[in-house]
Amino acid sequence: MTDQYAVIGNPIAHSKSPQIHSQFAKQTRQDLHYDKILGEKFDEDVRAFINAGAKGLNITVPFKEQAYAFADELTLRAQTAGAVNTLIVLENGSIRGDNTDGVGLVTDLGCNHLFNFSGARILLLGAGGAAKGVVRPLLEGNPLELVIANRTASKAQALAEQVKELGPVVGMGLNELAGKKFDLIINATAAGLSGDLPDIPDDCLDDGGWTYDMMYSSEPTAFVQWGKQHKAGKALDGLGMLVEQAAEAFYLWRGVRPETSAVIDTLRNQ
Repeated sequence: MTDQYAVIGNPIAHSKSPQIHSQFAKQTRQDLHYDKILGEKFDEDVRAFINAGAKGLNITVPFKEQAYAFADELTLRAQTAGAVNTLIVLENGSIRGDNTDGVGLVTDLGCNHLFNFSGARILLLGAGGAAKGVVRPLLEGNPLELVIANRTASKAQALAEQVKELGPVVGMGLNELAGKKFDLIINATAAGLSGDLPDIPDDCLDDGGWTYDMMYSSEPTAFVQWGKQHKAGKALDGLGMLVEQAAEAFYLWRGVRPETSAVIDTLRNQ
């Protein structure tokens, strides 16, 4: 029988997840069907889908924190993120919550673009859910320092305090960045959704440093444009992260790791 999976969110019509997972399934010859669910009553919607025999779900905005509370058990990376984007139905019927956003980001940067995290000075802009999802994998890459900067400094400081045992991390306000230089600047703020830019110094990207916007669009995002204007070695958006976090979820469900480059190229060319 064909195994059932889906992504749940609200809104959901724009989601590329069904297309991505359908390509993964075809490539790896997995017998599954992947749908999208417009979430209205999250717990009821998810429970009904699982009770009908589903094997797993992806979770998108605005339900990641509700999925965290819904899961019977949580992985370390989900615990650090305080949010879940992947639910796995285990053989005993219990539900494991995981967060694949961080590994998606690190895989895209490290494997697809060959960024070397070891010894790098990294600036993470934002201290909300998107930032929380990626701090653990970033620190596991052994950077020289990870600076979390946010308009509200206390939120950045609280997130840094939460993960301080994982590596060299500090939280601060955006107004404290003057004079600092970074090899990689990651935009995890929602500013890009409205075409705005985080308020950061013009000279905080070191020569040849990279920029990465966790958002993606058919046109270059405002932060991608900022990176190009400031002569970034690479100015990347989050399309690769989207595909790589999906590949990690697919692996968690199926035990097979799909090849991602062709899927990224297909989406990029649409």
